[in-house]
Amino acid sequence: MNVLGIDEAGRGPVIGPLIVAGVVIPDEKVQILERMGIKDSKRLTPTRRKVLSRKLRNMFEYETVEITARDIDNLRAKDVNLNEIEKIAMLQIIDKLDADCIIVDSVDVKPKRLEEEIKSISGNDNVISEHKADDKYMQVAAASIIAKYERDSIIEQLKKEYREIGEIGSGYPSDPKTKKFLENFSYNEMPEIVRKSWKTVENLKNQE
Repeated sequence: MNVLGIDEAGRGPVIGPLIVAGVVIPDEKVQILERMGIKDSKRLTPTRRKVLSRKLRNMFEYETVEITARDIDNLRAKDVNLNEIEKIAMLQIIDKLDADCIIVDSVDVKPKRLEEEIKSISGNDNVISEHKADDKYMQVAAASIIAKYERDSIIEQLKKEYREIGEIGSGYPSDPKTKKFLENFSYNEMPEIVRKSWKTVENLKNQE
């Protein structure tokens, strides 16, 4: 059986894109993933993620969807929340990859609700939606590695592009370097890589 695992990287940051990734793993290859040391990307070093992501992309069918900061702001302005944005990306991946079973790391507080929605839209009755699926299923852990490495690569490129202005840090609102970087701009001057709809940035607007 071919199982499609789907996960994301970059829901919370104020800088950079949200990446959703899907990878199709045949059942008979799961033991290979175990031997490779596949696990939730957050439990791996950046170097290990890089190595494993390259191996996974060479070995299996995969798809990624990049949702830029500008895309996120535009959709949120139309009352499309982050869960819906991520769900749209998941469905795009499901549409592109053939699989007998789909396992997703649930973005819905009610995983079963998301499960039924994916079943209805995709026409695939074999769907599993769970919280922390990247800890429970190798296929989702593999997707998390691909997503996280792709986002990390984009952030590294952005750091080079903006280094004359300052360090962008991790891109997360709690990072002091990221906060300091944002203070270089007024609200209307924020570069396209910044999610202006995030509270961190709106608070800067209110301070002007």
